[in-house]
Amino acid sequence: MKILIALGGNAMTGPDGSATPAAQRDAIRVAMCHVAEVLARGHEVVLTHGNGPQVGNLLVKNELAASVVPPVTLDWCGAQTQGTIGFTILDALETQLGARGLQHPAAALVSRTLVDPADPGFARPTKPVGRYLPYADALVLIDHGQVWEDRGEKGWRRVVASPEPVEVLETPTIRTLLAAGYLVVAAGGGGIPVVRNSEGVLQGVEAVIDKDLTAAVLAGALGADVLVIATDVENAMVGWGTPEQRALGAVSLAEMRAYAQAGEFASGSMGPKVEAAMRFVTAGGERSIVTSLERIADAVEATDGSVGTVIRK
Repeated sequence: MKILIALGGNAMTGPDGSATPAAQRDAIRVAMCHVAEVLARGHEVVLTHGNGPQVGNLLVKNELAASVVPPVTLDWCGAQTQGTIGFTILDALETQLGARGLQHPAAALVSRTLVDPADPGFARPTKPVGRYLPYADALVLIDHGQVWEDRGEKGWRRVVASPEPVEVLETPTIRTLLAAGYLVVAAGGGGIPVVRNSEGVLQGVEAVIDKDLTAAVLAGALGADVLVIATDVENAMVGWGTPEQRALGAVSLAEMRAYAQAGEFASGSMGPKVEAAMRFVTAGGERSIVTSLERIADAVEATDGSVGTVIRK
């Protein structure tokens, strides 16, 4: 099968959320152990990944140096983190495959995601990024053209657009690499956000694209059989935090949509994952799986839906 695996933040940082280089390398090494198992079972694999903590680190460096050098824009931050995470994934994957006596070519692409310049998110940015700062420190960045909001006692925080992904522009290249037998790492962090200006020229923009929504777009464009969204829990839950809490196994698209419309999935955590999983199936995908990183290989093989939350039409 052709599998697109979207790795969550737990695959990129330490158990405590630490984003030190050592913690990132350790987390990615663990993640590639599970990805290598999927490859060992004979599947084609495309990987996407988050980059929130890594971009967060770059934003702090921006803040500390803003009075000395101009801040690096978010599209540049996305490109930098795709490169760093990409090569780290390749190194770790080669090691894990070697431990199994396997060889498999792999490539990481610095890749762009097209968004609509008329997307409502650009008119009123609402996606918070980075840390809280006192007004005096935020003002330096406001003077560089950034949008910051007063969040009361916590301080000021930057907000940016979070537009809908339209197309991963490197999709044809990914297809070529897959046909040549490669595992491909692409669309990290949702992809570098780009728009076409009035003259049809591509240019990067200050935005953050939801990585899971981009994964659904890319999986559909590649004709993937399965979209796997790896997170830190084995199943999506309904009734979270109540006596009626229960894990979801195999569910129909209609059932999952009803749960989502009833507000069962928090917008800041499981909500975007469920939305991406539903979009893939709605667009014709065979099935979506939301499960823990440790269970991705078993979930792909368990066609009866006994592992993870599995959505089908």
